[in-house]
Amino acid sequence: MILTVIEHAPSVPTDRFVPWLLEDPVPTTGPTLQLRIVRAWAGEPVPSASECGAGLLVLGGEQDAYDDEGSPWLPATRALLAEAAGSGLPTLGICLGAQLLAVATGGRVQVAAPPGCEAGVVAIRPRPAAADDAVLGALAAGVPADHPGAAGVLAWMPSMHSDAVVELPPGAVWLASSTLYPFQAFRTGSAWGVQFHPEVSLETFTAWAEEEDGVDTTDVVAQYREREAEIEHGGRAIAMAFASLVRSGSLAPTPA
Repeated sequence: MILTVIEHAPSVPTDRFVPWLLEDPVPTTGPTLQLRIVRAWAGEPVPSASECGAGLLVLGGEQDAYDDEGSPWLPATRALLAEAAGSGLPTLGICLGAQLLAVATGGRVQVAAPPGCEAGVVAIRPRPAAADDAVLGALAAGVPADHPGAAGVLAWMPSMHSDAVVELPPGAVWLASSTLYPFQAFRTGSAWGVQFHPEVSLETFTAWAEEEDGVDTTDVVAQYREREAEIEHGGRAIAMAFASLVRSGSLAPTPA
């Protein structure tokens, strides 16, 4: 079974998701999951949803969700995400991938959003809908949902972004928030978007911090090291839940 991965920059790879996506908690004699990396930044063509195999993963990147001139593959990526979300293809967008998903399905992203850069390890808090969600439900189990007066932590996750989803797509399900940015996770049709980075390793995260103006690399690295076990637990849970959806076959087509 093929899971297609769209890569927007060599500095933002599939990283720790590779072994987690391929790890089957219940080994069978059936087909195994294989990753097909599409290096869009290198000119490799963005496929259609029907060419993606059993699932689609769209990674983050250095550009913004509207940077069609600087990243000419973005219109095709947005079209792919809109098609995938409405066709039942299990799909996950991370950071830029989530922003592209939001724009592709009728939401809005603000470039250089006023709250500023969210950099470091962030407490991700579940919304009520997360408890029954196929990707976040296992992490949300038993965690108080985010509402006035009470909120638990779904996961501690690395984050490094200044752009943000400011309007969810019509009909999207809001799944998680953070203190600085509310739309940390959502679902639209058969696609999920997460603003944080469940896939990133310390090495990659350190490199991002070193390149980001105004970010204290020493502090960011210290946050990651302090929460490393929790970051791995959350990242693995998300990757394996998504991989399970991919292995189970197409979801019911839903207009996105």
